[in-house]
Amino acid sequence: MRVRALALLAAIGFRLLAAAGGAAPPNDFRFSILGDRTGLGSPEVYEKVWAEIDALRPDFVVGVGDSIQGMKDARAPAEWLELRRIWRRYRYPLYIAPGNHDIWNDYSRKLFEKETGHPPHFSFNFQNAHFTVLDNSGGWMLSRAQLEFLEEDLKANRNRAPKFVIFHRPFWILFLALGSGDFELHRLAKQYGVSHVFSGHVHRLMRLERDGVTYLAVGSSGADITRGTSRGQGFEEGWFYQHILATVKGTRVTLQVKHLDGKLYPVERW
Repeated sequence: MRVRALALLAAIGFRLLAAAGGAAPPNDFRFSILGDRTGLGSPEVYEKVWAEIDALRPDFVVGVGDSIQGMKDARAPAEWLELRRIWRRYRYPLYIAPGNHDIWNDYSRKLFEKETGHPPHFSFNFQNAHFTVLDNSGGWMLSRAQLEFLEEDLKANRNRAPKFVIFHRPFWILFLALGSGDFELHRLAKQYGVSHVFSGHVHRLMRLERDGVTYLAVGSSGADITRGTSRGQGFEEGWFYQHILATVKGTRVTLQVKHLDGKLYPVERW
């Protein structure tokens, strides 16, 4: 009896120490990343992606945007309702970055907030990891306000690791493809130890790395991919229906691409 009491006191003491900042909670979790659903999309693909995610049993799901076709106020509520019917089948915490098909004016912004349950930009923690979701639905670059939010958020969570940044349009491709790390997002990522940046929009899987930061454009989870496959590029060039499984153990992050052919592939091949 005494041994059990001592064990219970030790467990309580550890929890109090962690809550007081004396020990960081360990990282041991998985999350799935959804690519674009819309942009001349195939709705049945998105539903199949969700069924596959459910089979993997991640702890939560994040999305890189373009969840509805959008662009017209009159049809947007019905499109969100259609999407919500899919989400209701699966009880996973869901964090969605807004895409240009999701937000195009003030009305659609309010609708996005209502339907997703969170604002267009926000952050959250899971165990000792930190996630910052940003909004560049209105243009390719991140606005000054978004960059300022990011810096303050990363500064406030500097002791957490790993750190992830998520937004829709991958403007970073323009810099990194030319061999340049001279842009504000990358400066902040280096300064505050961001390990991964996830985007969507281009419907194609692309991976670039610089200074220890992995940048990933997640391919289509239902959005049109024919512009790539029609040129004979297809799978090897990242043009295929997919979702990403991220496994976090400690500060190590492993990314696997789930092709709808039933296989998981290491993201490093792209």
